[in-house]
Amino acid sequence: MKEFLWNSVLSVRKNAPLVHNITNYVVMNTTANALLAVGASPIMAHAHPEVEDMVSICGALVINIGTLDEYWVASMLKAAAKAHQLGKPWVLDPVGAGATAYRNETVAQLLAYKPIVIKGNASEIMALAKVSQSVTKGVDSVHQSTEAIDAARMLNETIGSVVCVSGATDVIVSGDKTIMIHNGHAMMQQVTGLGCTASALSGAFAAIGEDRLQSTAAAMAMLGIAGEMAQRKSTGPGSLQLHILDMLYSLTEEEFNDTLKIEYHG
Repeated sequence: MKEFLWNSVLSVRKNAPLVHNITNYVVMNTTANALLAVGASPIMAHAHPEVEDMVSICGALVINIGTLDEYWVASMLKAAAKAHQLGKPWVLDPVGAGATAYRNETVAQLLAYKPIVIKGNASEIMALAKVSQSVTKGVDSVHQSTEAIDAARMLNETIGSVVCVSGATDVIVSGDKTIMIHNGHAMMQQVTGLGCTASALSGAFAAIGEDRLQSTAAAMAMLGIAGEMAQRKSTGPGSLQLHILDMLYSLTEEEFNDTLKIEYHG
C-alpha cells in the first residue's frame, strides 16, 4: 500500500495532469498553488462558452459548490455532463450540503453525472446520503468522520463513487474496502480552503490512477503528511499555509513513509 501511494505521488509529479477546477472564489489561489506544488497543472475556468472545451482537454475535473450562484451552477452542470459523456474522472466537493435547499438541489443534479470521487466532511456526506437531519454548520462539520462511514457506504452503493470523508481521520470507502488515514494536525482547521485543497489534489491523483480508492488515499495522505510536517515549523495558521505548500513540493519518499499512518480494511 505504501509503495502504491508513493508511486502515485511520483506519477503526478512526472505526468503533470491538467486539472480543471470550477471551485469557490475563496480558495482559488490556495488550490491552484497546491496543485502546482504537487506537480499538477491547474486551470480555473467557468465561462459557459469554453467550459466544455476545457473538460475535453483536462485530465480531471473538480467541482466545488462553495460559492454558488446561477451562472456557476450552469457551468458546473455543463462541465459535469461533458466529463460524464467523455468518461473523464471528476471529483465533487459538496461544500455546505444540507445547509440550504439550493445547495441540496444543485448537488442532486450534479450527482446524476456520477462523479468518480465525492469528498466532503462528515456532515456533508451524511446530508448527501440523507441520513442526518442535523443542519450543516456552514462549511464546518458537526460530526466526526467516523460517524459518516455508513452514509459513505450508502453513497458508494447508490452512485458508484469512491467516497472520502475528511476529518481528524480521513475515511475513504469503495465497496467493501475502507482506508483510514490518521495524518494531519488540528491547526489545519484554522486555514481556509485546505478541505477544498484536498478535493483538488484528489482530482490530480484521479487523473493518473485507475485505482480510484488508492489514488484518493494517496492525495489525502500527501496533504495530511504535509500538514503534519509543516506544523512542526509553524507558529500559526499563516506560516502553516506557507509551509504546507513547501512540503507538498519537497516531500520525499522517506518522509512520506515514515510519517504515514494508515489502516486498510477489506
